[in-house]
Amino acid sequence: MHTKPPIARFANGECVSGGSVIPAVGLTGMYRIPRDLDLSPVVGEFTTQVRVGQFDLQFTFGSVNFAVQSPVNLFRNGEIVAHWEDGRWPDAGFYEIMNTAVRRCDIKGDRLIVLEFDNGISMHLEDSSDQYESMQITFEGSPSPWII
Repeated sequence: MHTKPPIARFANGECVSGGSVIPAVGLTGMYRIPRDLDLSPVVGEFTTQVRVGQFDLQFTFGSVNFAVQSPVNLFRNGEIVAHWEDGRWPDAGFYEIMNTAVRRCDIKGDRLIVLEFDNGISMHLEDSSDQYESMQITFEGSPSPWII
C-alpha cells in the first residue's frame, strides 16, 4: 500500500513533499485552522448537495467549497443527530442541512469549525490529525485552497 508522505511548510512559503522542495504556489495554510481564515461568506448561504467520496465528504455553501476527510458530526440541542467518517455513508440526518441557511460560523480555537443552521443543527468540522490533512476549503475565484 502506497501512502503519501506529509507535506511540510517553511516560513518562507516553500513546501517539502517526499524530500523535494516545492516553491510556494499560493497555498495559504496547512494543519490547524489558521486565525486569518474568514468563513463569513458562508453565512446566509445553503447547500443543495452533500457529496460522498470514499475518503471525504464534500459540500458547498455559496462560493465556499469544503472537502473534509476527518469525521463530521451534526448536533441538535447538544445531541449528535448524524455522523460521517471515511469509508462509510453519512447518516440520513445530513438531509436536514440541505437547503437550510447557515446562520452563523465560528472557528473555535485551531481545531474546530462550527456551522450553525437556521433549523437549529450545528455541523462540527474538526482538524483531527497532526500528521495528515483533515480538510480543504476553497473559495471561488481563489487559486489555491486552505489546507487544514
